[in-house]
Amino acid sequence: MTTTELPANMAEAISRTKQELRARIGDVAGAFAGVRDRMRREVDAVATDPAAFPVVRFRDIAEGAVPHRTLGAVRRRGCAVVRGTFAPETAEAWDAELAAYLADNDFAGTYQGPADDVFAGLASGQPQIYPVYWSKPQIQARQHEHMVAVRRFLNSFWRHESEGRVWFDPDRDTAYPDRIRRRAPGSASLGLSAHTDSGSVERWLLPAYQRVFRHVFDGDWRAYDPWDGAYRTEVDEYPSTVMCSAFRTFQGWTALSEMRRGDGVLHVVPIPSAIVYVLLRALQDDIPGDDLCGAVNGQALPVDDKYHDDDLLPALTSIPDVEPGDTVWWHGDVVHAVADGTNPDRWGSVMYIPASPHCAKNAAYAEQCGRAFLAGKSPGDFAPEDYERTWTGRATVDDLTAVGRDQLGL
Repeated sequence: MTTTELPANMAEAISRTKQELRARIGDVAGAFAGVRDRMRREVDAVATDPAAFPVVRFRDIAEGAVPHRTLGAVRRRGCAVVRGTFAPETAEAWDAELAAYLADNDFAGTYQGPADDVFAGLASGQPQIYPVYWSKPQIQARQHEHMVAVRRFLNSFWRHESEGRVWFDPDRDTAYPDRIRRRAPGSASLGLSAHTDSGSVERWLLPAYQRVFRHVFDGDWRAYDPWDGAYRTEVDEYPSTVMCSAFRTFQGWTALSEMRRGDGVLHVVPIPSAIVYVLLRALQDDIPGDDLCGAVNGQALPVDDKYHDDDLLPALTSIPDVEPGDTVWWHGDVVHAVADGTNPDRWGSVMYIPASPHCAKNAAYAEQCGRAFLAGKSPGDFAPEDYERTWTGRATVDDLTAVGRDQLGL
């Protein structure tokens, strides 16, 4: 994979780009006023929408029988819980096997502390997010036919062909190996503030991202389609410890335990087009020339009441209660947060597994991940902690199905 070279002077690059985009849009204040009005109406609608975080039954996906009303809710809200993606007993067995994998390899005795900001403040002593990628349960879940079916279903919401080109194959997976979270009973979580991933300053500065948001920056924000895959597979982020080398149609995780709304769980602003508000807000007259509403390279793109006037955050919506084997998904641009909280008497365990369909960009990164898998090393998008190189019980090539080998470019 290649990475995009950082500007020599980031503040200067931001100022110059903002001037160019403002000139390109024309009536920047008028465009933002229109977007702001629409967002306020959407936020009000979320408050009264019982399907603000839609629920889909895996059985309906498998049978091709998802109700049209549910399909419409997922498209409008950009998020979903898929009930029963895996059997509860399967998910609970994976959770137990992961716990044994960590214990057998003395992770507690070898843990070196947080390697990036994702870990900061979440727990004392031991992490709540573990830099583990190659356990057998993770491999089994990624290549499982149910997971493949769910990701194919989610990819189908996107336009994979537009602008005269085919951008990705919605029916073929690539791997984006990620970590696990294990929050012990009674442990407190400080949460994560509202943000979006997969690009921060890049969303304004990079030509490929400007093409993704071409309608917004051409002054025709109403024409923007958050489900159009055009040019997204051509975006390369600036190098950092939180960059993403893949195009993810949906971010996601698989529940390995029961979780309730008060447990410090995921919240989203279920409005995929809210990114238009974020983009135009940074170009308004009251924002200094070298400021992109707090966006900083190497960090997630923040969304807060300092810059965004609390227009979006009232729509933050908790996931429904979930059971072991449910999967949770949100569009790659959707604003999301993790609430403060404590799970009083139960574990809060998940495997992070997104939807990353096949395209040249994703395939190149997946091949890198395949080499990391063979060596037991951390994938390239994550800090090179490499805990699993010498671990026993790590998944091997023999644990891969044909789908699993293809996902990793093997």
